[in-house]
Amino acid sequence: MRAPRLLIVDDEVTQMTALCDTLTPQGYETVGFTSAKAALLALREQRFELLLTDLTMPEMDGIELLRTALEIDPQMVGVVMTGDGTIASAVQAMKVGAFDYILKPFRLSAILPVIARALDVHSLRQENTLLEMQLQEHMAELEARNKELASANNELEAFSASISEDLRAPLRIISEFAQILEADFGAEMPQEAREMLARIHLGTQRMHLLVADLLRLSRLGRQTMVKRRVDLDSLVHALIDELRPHHTRDGMGIHVGPLNPCTADPALLQQVMANLLSNAFKFTRHRDQALVEVGCLPMKEEAAYFVRDNGVGFDMVHANKLFAPFQRLHRAEDYEGTGIGLSIAQRIVERHGGRIWAEAEAGKGATFFFTLAS
Repeated sequence: MRAPRLLIVDDEVTQMTALCDTLTPQGYETVGFTSAKAALLALREQRFELLLTDLTMPEMDGIELLRTALEIDPQMVGVVMTGDGTIASAVQAMKVGAFDYILKPFRLSAILPVIARALDVHSLRQENTLLEMQLQEHMAELEARNKELASANNELEAFSASISEDLRAPLRIISEFAQILEADFGAEMPQEAREMLARIHLGTQRMHLLVADLLRLSRLGRQTMVKRRVDLDSLVHALIDELRPHHTRDGMGIHVGPLNPCTADPALLQQVMANLLSNAFKFTRHRDQALVEVGCLPMKEEAAYFVRDNGVGFDMVHANKLFAPFQRLHRAEDYEGTGIGLSIAQRIVERHGGRIWAEAEAGKGATFFFTLAS
């Protein structure tokens, strides 16, 4: 390991020589000058860890030398030497950037601790500079990756839109020809043919839903979130009014709240509640006394809510499949859907810093819980 290099400047030859001769045996490499200007020339060509300079010199005082030296090498540490009568000037030098000062006449026991501390500061400055350089490199890499990611996202969105149109076009053709076939020849078709035609209608409808849900899922991560205070009571009641004509029937019990307000993106939170409520209505369809409940949990550090139903439920053995895209725990023939709604709900909740999970029992209903970070 290289010995620390000390640049010693004192216009008195005997003082400068004595310091060099005294400090070299202590493990330091010393270079001495009686001229401040000559010292600055050396500093431009060589690296020194520490500048030890006299404060009062005829050619250039120690304060000016120190200021210029730090402009050349900001990491270098400066220590000034002064007599009793110029301590105020030494303090002024410290304001300029000196680490410490040493009083004349010198004692080795007093000089060595100051130099050791100054060299520790130099090491810290080097480490900080290295860390700053690494941080700048990481920031530059991160910025480049962010640009690449933004470009990839734009390409993905364009690709998704293109694929969506490519999928929808033949679906529209199939659907339109099926409608023409039914309108023109439906009365002449045997029962088996009409049943096949009905399956074509159902299949195209499911594919339209699947393409729409795939687009929603692909765009979700790129959708900007705008959080604000949300009156969840009002949001849920409005959703129920919207869903009721299509999903509920006479005799179904719906109980809401009271629900605590929360901080979230209203549009995204509405998607979560719409998916959970639609599932609850769907899977209680065959219950004589169907019941759907929406409520909140008594949790202090985060907002927590649930949607509970007494429908068909499911076996918790399969709970790990719930939030994976296209996973279904019930037959498509019995319950419509694409298997993407819960995936969308999970992604939205996680973007809000929360979590979502379910508890259920086959034949006895299910409860979906989710939290939102405060």
